[in-house]
Amino acid sequence: MKSRRKFLNTLGTGALLASSGIPDLKAFSGFRTSKPIRIGIIGAENSHTAAFGKLFNIDKKFPGVEVTMVWGETDEYAQKSMKAGNIPIQVKETAEMLGKIDALIVDHRHAKYHLEPARPFVEAGIPTFIDKPFCYRASEGLAFLQMARKKGTPVTSYSSVAHSDATLDLRTQVKAMPDISQVIITGPVDPDSPYGGIFFYGVHMVEPLMVIFGEDIQAVKVSRGGKAGNALLKFASGLTATLLFKNKAYGWETYVETSKAMVELKPKVKESDPPRADADMVQMFATGKEPRSQQSILNGISVLEALEKSVLSEKWTDVEYLNIEG
Repeated sequence: MKSRRKFLNTLGTGALLASSGIPDLKAFSGFRTSKPIRIGIIGAENSHTAAFGKLFNIDKKFPGVEVTMVWGETDEYAQKSMKAGNIPIQVKETAEMLGKIDALIVDHRHAKYHLEPARPFVEAGIPTFIDKPFCYRASEGLAFLQMARKKGTPVTSYSSVAHSDATLDLRTQVKAMPDISQVIITGPVDPDSPYGGIFFYGVHMVEPLMVIFGEDIQAVKVSRGGKAGNALLKFASGLTATLLFKNKAYGWETYVETSKAMVELKPKVKESDPPRADADMVQMFATGKEPRSQQSILNGISVLEALEKSVLSEKWTDVEYLNIEG
């Protein structure tokens, strides 16, 4: 898989992954909604907001669903996204969207800004998708999700690389390879990124790893060498995984070692149009059905937090999981 775009262009229909928190929901075909779904987006700093506008407003992949409002970190960011995504309304304050949208997307570069602006909308019962990573601290994520549960508001978040039929297909392949001893995943990661360090792109390695191989990661250890680096992860099952941090090349690859050879895993499926990541988000907006378990969301953040701690110490760090049930 040479790039995220190429990776996502190979998606198809995968199998149920109970341990990943991703149910076997099929991408919509010829989606129709009985009433319009108006989406507001908070955040316009990166390209995702314009891409959502294109998906809904220009390509009209989901008839009846439209991005109608956007709040940007700056006027320039907002207006650039509005132009590229044909988004009609810019708001100066996020609260201006309340009562005027049916669903919310939060899309900041740094995860530490995700939860606070989403809170009043979730409290008001607005289904909310929070772009990856969900949050910057698992403890804050736990409190937020427990609040959402009390309000009965559906909330979800995931890496589009992880939440894909291609990744589900890799999981199916792995289930037929019982003698795997170790895993190697490569991908672009900058532990010193101003947008949350290892959180920013590390989520695209951690979440697919957990979808394919399980969520029982016990401890992690990061080693640095200039801008290069890697992380070792120990699973309760005895499996070990190595994350190789790319600092020049782009794209993600996954390799497994068996008794016979080191094998690169490649998806054998073709993606439906639109992709699972988008279809499952819209299905949640329309039906209230969350496409990923809240416990799985928290587990991914807990692993990223452990990796962040190990970036500083370069020592083995235990993963401290939080229970959504309290």
